[in-house]
Amino acid sequence: MTKILCIGDIMLDVTAVIGRPISEGLETRAKISTQGGGAAANVASWLATHGTSAFLVARVGDDAAGQTVLSELDSFGVEHSNNVIKGANTGVVIVIVGRDGERTMFPDSGANSGLGLLDLPDLKQFTTVYISGYSLINPDSRSGVIEIIEAAKSQNLQVIFDPATVGVLMEVGISKVNEWLSYMDALILNEEEAQFISGKANPVEAAGELLKTVKTVVIKRGSNGALGQVRGGDLIQIPSHPTIVVNTTGAGDAFAAGFIQIWATNGDLSDALESGATLAAKCVALISARPLVAPK
Repeated sequence: MTKILCIGDIMLDVTAVIGRPISEGLETRAKISTQGGGAAANVASWLATHGTSAFLVARVGDDAAGQTVLSELDSFGVEHSNNVIKGANTGVVIVIVGRDGERTMFPDSGANSGLGLLDLPDLKQFTTVYISGYSLINPDSRSGVIEIIEAAKSQNLQVIFDPATVGVLMEVGISKVNEWLSYMDALILNEEEAQFISGKANPVEAAGELLKTVKTVVIKRGSNGALGQVRGGDLIQIPSHPTIVVNTTGAGDAFAAGFIQIWATNGDLSDALESGATLAAKCVALISARPLVAPK
């Protein structure tokens, strides 16, 4: 049975959808809602609601937000740890969504900081590990997450890495990110991230450069679809799926989940890309970064 271990953040998203440009110093009306968030938690939720068992290593604060986000994981069928960090706040992201559905994010990792080997369940139950770049970029978690990756590799588990946004990658620099890539079996990232890491503006050339280090590379291209390639294999490109864009928050996480559920069972690369595009199209039509309806 395929079971995916998800390593990274669980957050409370506070989302404000605005209908016009923000005027600094003045009131801007918005439609505000709260949802569970965090890249690893989002991936686990999309996996679990689409038939693939997922376990999230979750660290929350001893506050109401922590109880809420863990309860939501239960509703989606996600297995998880229950690490409540006394005196810490649950991670929160402020998400500002503009008229075009694009979002700007202001994260506070909170209790997520400090991940390490002691947070892990028994690795023998998993086939694949998903690593969110946010956990490696966080200096309080970095050494512990490297130890987690090394433990996974020692158990011959496949490791998939999503390096997170360029905004946070710049905090550690390209050389450090390339060092992390040497641990990974597959890389899922967007065009901006691919360009930043590889130094290549063309996504096909970027994939070729990244394949020198990672065996499988997938580049998400938003409305232009996605491309993927296994080292030594053919480049595969797919179009995006038709949808109505409401909020792009979590679209990359949904794509990753769709891809992983096929790739982790040694499925066809083209099928994995299509599966990713399917879930991404569902996600951008929602305000939330998570599936709209929990399974019965």
